Amino acid sequence: MDNDNAIAGDPLAIPHLLPPVPAHPHTVAGFAGLALALAGDRECWAPLVRYDAGSRWYHRLRVGPGYEVWLLSWVPGQSSGRHDHGPSSGVYTVLEGALTEAADGRGSRVLTPGSLRVFAPGYVHEVVNAALAPAVSLHVYFPGLTEMPMRPLAARASGVAPRPRGVIAC
Repeated sequence: MDNDNAIAGDPLAIPHLLPPVPAHPHTVAGFAGLALALAGDRECWAPLVRYDAGSRWYHRLRVGPGYEVWLLSWVPGQSSGRHDHGPSSGVYTVLEGALTEAADGRGSRVLTPGSLRVFAPGYVHEVVNAALAPAVSLHVYFPGLTEMPMRPLAARASGVAPRPRGVIAC
C-alpha cells in the first residue's frame, strides 16, 4: 500500500474539510424546497400515514426553529372547513390522490401530486377531498401553527369576521 498520498490525522477534525451544516429554511423558497424534499422522501412519510373515516388524520412530521411540518390524510368527502392559519404562512403539497382547494377571491382548483401552494397570514381557503380515492398532503407552517380560525360563509356574507371557535391541527 502506498502511503505517499495518505492524509495524516483525522480529516473530520479539520472544520474546513467538513461539509456545511444544513441551514434551516428562512425564506418562502426555502420552505417550498423543504416541502418538495420531504415529498420526494416517500420512505420518510408513507409508513406513517393512517386513514380515519371519522375525521382527518394528521401527524406532526417535523419541528424546526420557527416552523413545523404536518402530514395529513383525507378520505373521500373530508374537508378542512373554510379557515385561515392565524399568523402563520405556509406551503403545502399533495403527496397522493387529489384535493380541491377553494380560496376566497380565487375560485377553486384541483391539486394533484406535485402541486405546491404557498400562502400568507390571512389567506382564507377550504380544502376538500372531492375525489373517490384517499389523498395525502404535506403542510409546512412558519411560524408553527398556533391557531386555525374557522371562517363560516355566513359571516363573510354579513361582512363581520367570525370569532374563532376552536383550533384544530392542520
